Amino acid sequence: MAEKTEDETETGTKTGTTTGVKSDERTAVRTEERPEEAVAGPEDTAAEEHAEPAEAPSGTGQGAAAVVSAALGLVSLTGGWPGTVAAARETLVGQLRTAADASVATQIKEVYGDAWDTTALWGGLFALVALITGVVVLVRPAFGAPGRTAQAPWTKSVAWAGVTLGVIGLLLAVLTYTGVLLGLPAAS
Repeated sequence: MAEKTEDETETGTKTGTTTGVKSDERTAVRTEERPEEAVAGPEDTAAEEHAEPAEAPSGTGQGAAAVVSAALGLVSLTGGWPGTVAAARETLVGQLRTAADASVATQIKEVYGDAWDTTALWGGLFALVALITGVVVLVRPAFGAPGRTAQAPWTKSVAWAGVTLGVIGLLLAVLTYTGVLLGLPAAS
């Protein structure tokens, strides 16, 4: 007759000792006393790894890109630091290159016209980047993971705002650069 004793460890698992039992019976007793994780074979572990769904992307990058698009669109309309500095530089260069006895039309074009065009170019650059970024955010779900095509509503709204501000900024930049909108005054 076999005698069985059980001891409990600090982790809560039970270990057993048997005496006077054949080796086949001893293996069966040990298997019954092991925790479930220790009994799992390699097939069970592989099945558990594949059973858990992969973590879906959170969409944080798309949201951030949408906000950047809207911010760049706003900067294209209000003017940014690089545009202001570039315009001031063009004004200084125009003043240095223009002779004191130059005509009024030449002075206006060199001192103010080039600075105005530079401001329009920088505004157009910001508008173009805002437009491209917003469009990328809006079309991103079509090229993403097949199971994940949904996008947060606020992300779409902000991306559309960036696209809209980018289109308006680009239109104003082109009209300003070409002189259709707020052209330089004619010298008399």
